[in-house]
Amino acid sequence: MTTTGEEHTAAGTGPWWWVRWRSAVLDAGLALASAAECGGEGVRFAHDAGLPVPIGVVFGVIAGSVLLVRRKWPIAVVLVSIAITPAQMGFLMGLVGLYTLAASELPRRITAALAAMSFAGMLIVTFVRTHQGVMSGDVTMGDWFVPFASITTAIGMTAPPVLLGLYMGARRRLMESLRERADSLERELQLLAERAEERAEWARNEERTRIAREMHDVVAHRVSLMVVHAAALQAIARKDPEKAVKNAALVGDMGRQALTELREMLGVLRSGNGADGRVSAASSSAALSSTSSSSSSSSGSAVAAVPLAAVGVAAAVAASRAADGSGVGAVSGAGAGGVVEGPCLAELDELVGQSAAAGMVVALSVEGDVRAYAREIEQTAYRVVQEALTNVHKHAAGAKTYVRLAHRMSEIAMQVENECPPEVGAGSSVRLPSGGNGLLGMKERVAALGGVFVSGPTDAGGFRVSAVIPA
Repeated sequence: MTTTGEEHTAAGTGPWWWVRWRSAVLDAGLALASAAECGGEGVRFAHDAGLPVPIGVVFGVIAGSVLLVRRKWPIAVVLVSIAITPAQMGFLMGLVGLYTLAASELPRRITAALAAMSFAGMLIVTFVRTHQGVMSGDVTMGDWFVPFASITTAIGMTAPPVLLGLYMGARRRLMESLRERADSLERELQLLAERAEERAEWARNEERTRIAREMHDVVAHRVSLMVVHAAALQAIARKDPEKAVKNAALVGDMGRQALTELREMLGVLRSGNGADGRVSAASSSAALSSTSSSSSSSSGSAVAAVPLAAVGVAAAVAASRAADGSGVGAVSGAGAGGVVEGPCLAELDELVGQSAAAGMVVALSVEGDVRAYAREIEQTAYRVVQEALTNVHKHAAGAKTYVRLAHRMSEIAMQVENECPPEVGAGSSVRLPSGGNGLLGMKERVAALGGVFVSGPTDAGGFRVSAVIPA
């Protein structure tokens, strides 16, 4: 009988060809019983054959002991049982041998051939012995009894063990197949769990990047304007006190606006519930980004590991989708009920006005029919213009800037271009720190919506930022 490699690995501690010790003990017990049976029947065989009794007993013991190798050589056991059938011995060996042969992985034609040989041998021997009993008067039955007894005995000695062996072999093969499928499924679930962990980590990293980008947009623009106004305030504090007061008021207003936006953003990240699903997703992603994902149980069961990983992935992916669906401005400002609303194109005039109040010469032009877009599109367009103006404040103070917005049939285009900054100007002394993430953040925002982003210097010595977003 064959066993799976898993069984050999898990329980292959038996001697010789036995997988388990209990299998060896069982076969040894069956061989001992068969040897005793054949040894007892060897006495009658010795009398019938005219041999000394010890020879018949030894022959029976040796023949019956062959049952010990039934798992290793089942064909040999069946052949030996067929060979000693005329001596009317080895009935136990024949039953066990046929069962083992039918339950093994040998071809069915071999099993059928040996079962037919065993059936024929048992039929002939029983027919002869029964006929001799009828002729001698030991059995007082009609002529019908001889073939009936022969066929019944032959069928009873061959059919039950063969059918039982076929059933047990099919059952074992089915269990092995189910075990292999379970092992394969467990490996697949482990791969899915690892992939889910990778996706969860990717989603957490994306959410961290998105939050960092949003905080950069909120803080950089306001603080840049505050620094510009503070420098102007320092320059005119003694010459024009009235204008200095106005600049100080502007600095205060911008500072309060920056703090308000930061407070709203942090409130969204801290909140556990919100009227909109995006708030829940954002808070889930924030929680995921601050804690490590839970590991699977020590039992190593992939079935138990996958649901744990799936929970982390579900929350992380939901956060990622929510942030993508709301455009990266999902945490830019809070509306009623804790729902984050963020800026829109209607506030573009105010944005340009703030830069103009800081001393920038900026012109805004709008082409096409003004219409409403999806919130994530308006937020992304606003942030691109905002970041481009912030870069002008940082790197080209005093340069004239043009902001163009075009509403087209299936897209919205924006362009922020500044001329070459003057060598010496009122704002030239203002040096603002730069993290180098502004252009990268704008490109990521536009690409997330399937748009195109281009930036670079112009032939005239200025700088141009252009973006086109599908509407």
